[in-house]
Amino acid sequence: MKKWYEEVFENYAEGYDREIFTRGTLGEVDFIEAEAGGDRRKKILDVGCGTGRHAVELAKRGYEVIGLDLSETLLGKARAKAAEAGVKVEFIRADARNFRVDTLFDLAIMICEGAFPLMETDEMNFRILENVTRALKPGGKLIFTTLSALFPLFHSVKDFLNAGGQKSEGNTFDLMTFRDHSKLEIADDDGRVKTLICDERYYTPSEITWLLKCLGFRTIAIHCATLGKFSRADALTPEDFEMLVIAER
Repeated sequence: MKKWYEEVFENYAEGYDREIFTRGTLGEVDFIEAEAGGDRRKKILDVGCGTGRHAVELAKRGYEVIGLDLSETLLGKARAKAAEAGVKVEFIRADARNFRVDTLFDLAIMICEGAFPLMETDEMNFRILENVTRALKPGGKLIFTTLSALFPLFHSVKDFLNAGGQKSEGNTFDLMTFRDHSKLEIADDDGRVKTLICDERYYTPSEITWLLKCLGFRTIAIHCATLGKFSRADALTPEDFEMLVIAER
């Protein structure tokens, strides 16, 4: 049986690109490029690349990029975007928990919960971090965003999602597991309405720091993930739904 994170992206490429969280691509790529030092010789891995919004923009700026995603629907849209932009990006259908690549990367990105932290167990989420780490060169950098547990400890997740246009009901944030279970109603690209039971893991900054230290990352910085305006100058607060993580091996 397919998991909710597989079903939600079936026949949802057009809808995905209309989501509010896709509107900050250029500013986010500006930040990623700055973290790469503007060195276009660097190879970049985009895990959970979706419709390729970051991968294609990075390729347009001269970077060699490989994008991975579990959804063939989203990858089809990503390939079409790359062709339209006249850039070469290799897009691969792969599970972030067990992918293998033939090259090592200078930089890996996982933006907007493309894979981590959607898995149904903590072990699966950790396996994603392990695989991405394995794909990095010594001294490589990982940039990703993930759900911040500080937010639901102070706020209602349901109210936040509904304010953003998603119809989310019955949210139950479990203080023992830091998982939020909710019912999501979504219409696919053909207008068919799906009702999905979502299960997402929220992390505290200390948990993320410990997981990355266990994987051998030397420096770890955690900030708020402001849409389209990623910055090392912005501290994470309980008002932030997502955290931005920058880790170096």
